[in-house]
Amino acid sequence: MTIREPQQERSRATHQRLLETTIECLAQHGWAGTTVGVVAQRAGVSRGAIQHHFPTREDLITSALEFIFDQRMAEVRAAAADLPEGAERVEAVVIRLVDYFTGVLFKAALQVWTAAAADPALKERVVPLELRFGRTVHTIAIELLGADDSDPDTHRLVQATLDMARGLGLADVLTDDSRRRSQIVATWAQHLSTALTRVRAPSAAGAPQ
Repeated sequence: MTIREPQQERSRATHQRLLETTIECLAQHGWAGTTVGVVAQRAGVSRGAIQHHFPTREDLITSALEFIFDQRMAEVRAAAADLPEGAERVEAVVIRLVDYFTGVLFKAALQVWTAAAADPALKERVVPLELRFGRTVHTIAIELLGADDSDPDTHRLVQATLDMARGLGLADVLTDDSRRRSQIVATWAQHLSTALTRVRAPSAAGAPQ
């Protein structure tokens, strides 16, 4: 038992290191440059060790996307208690959403989505991932904003926010767009805060006394 536990810990540590390294490789070198050999070299493990955990390159890459996405979303939820209230909260949430779409994970995922567009087998694996990622980010945005997603206007406002964040992420792929991005985020957050207040107002007015 005492021998097996350290082995299991080492296996888990190797597993996580491979996933994190894969995301870094995708973001830096793209789909074509993220080979099993490159990941093995950067992670400091053998090709055989990778294939023990992930039989194919596609298994490795899609598992890495899922793992890092779930980890990132858990961190966002855990940090929700630190968000301010009122209009400042809306801007803080928009900033966090944009940070996700301009971060390493989004850049890595973008490489995979682009490759999948020309590869039917990969596309079949990737589309369900993209749908799950999209639903999860939308749900978290609703949670952080304290909004009512059953209201159609609210649903569209949040989706528009995510679409904007995704567009800013794309604009950031080739050049540093941070200065213009910060101005856009501040302006949109102000509009979003006003719009969400208007959406909530009728519900509050109609609530029983």
